[in-house]
Amino acid sequence: MRPNLTVQIGSLTLKNPLIAASGVYGYGLELADFCPPESLGAVILKGISLTPWPGNPLPRAVEAAGGLVNAIGLENMGVKAFLTKALPPLKARKAVVGANVIGRTLDDYAQLAQILAQSPVDFLELNISCPNLAQGGLSFGSDPDQAARLTADAVKKAGDKPVVVKLPPLVTDIALLAQKVIDAGATAISLINTVPALVINPRTRRAALGNVTGGLSGPPIKPLALRQVYLAAKAVKAPVIGLGGIFSALDAAEFIVAGATAVQIGTAILADPGSPLTILKDLFDFFSQENIPSVPSLRGTLKGPNEP
Repeated sequence: MRPNLTVQIGSLTLKNPLIAASGVYGYGLELADFCPPESLGAVILKGISLTPWPGNPLPRAVEAAGGLVNAIGLENMGVKAFLTKALPPLKARKAVVGANVIGRTLDDYAQLAQILAQSPVDFLELNISCPNLAQGGLSFGSDPDQAARLTADAVKKAGDKPVVVKLPPLVTDIALLAQKVIDAGATAISLINTVPALVINPRTRRAALGNVTGGLSGPPIKPLALRQVYLAAKAVKAPVIGLGGIFSALDAAEFIVAGATAVQIGTAILADPGSPLTILKDLFDFFSQENIPSVPSLRGTLKGPNEP
């Protein structure tokens, strides 16, 4: 039996469930020699704002607790340069491309959705969960009603583009937040973003990052991510895209068992730019060895330790 790894995100069909997460794959061609963008289900590019953002002061990343703490600050070229410089080469390669949408106001998201609706971008990911912004970002994702309003406004402007909403990890009720944005019109949700964190050098009494605080990613956050994906997937019928510490095919399979339709690879790409191809091959082998015919056959099959 040859497993079928295709997945459906709204009207969009992905050839496999692996997606390069925003922020680690650059603008899509920087890592193409290691992992061709067209080989993955999709690639989500660096967060895009209405105008270029300079990002946070250096240093911006530090290893800690077995993972990575970063405070990049969503530095990016702005939507105009994104559409004219970054997007055309990727679409020429037949890659499925997601635009990670960021803003400091609710209207920023709606304006970007309207602009991107007329572009070759395949889908939008509304980032309402970045912990490294003084305005916007996480503040939108912390309030379910505000998140729903932002989602509804962006969906209206996005035309027929599928809209994914990227949720934060630490909220009072992840199930309620997931329900709110899906009810507001989102096609799918993705979670989790990095976990707010702080790294200190006790000898110098200084923070390790120029922004002082940052976001923790990588293996340390995987158990938290799995829990939030599980709770969100139980709460909504829409597709859930899981991310947080996926470094292997078995990690990816865990997220699918928890209820994810697709998964995003993040910090693993920074450790090994070719890791998504390894994970994809190993995931195919896992499905073959376990006689699992398709991703839906595995999705949401979690059992308690004593269940038959």
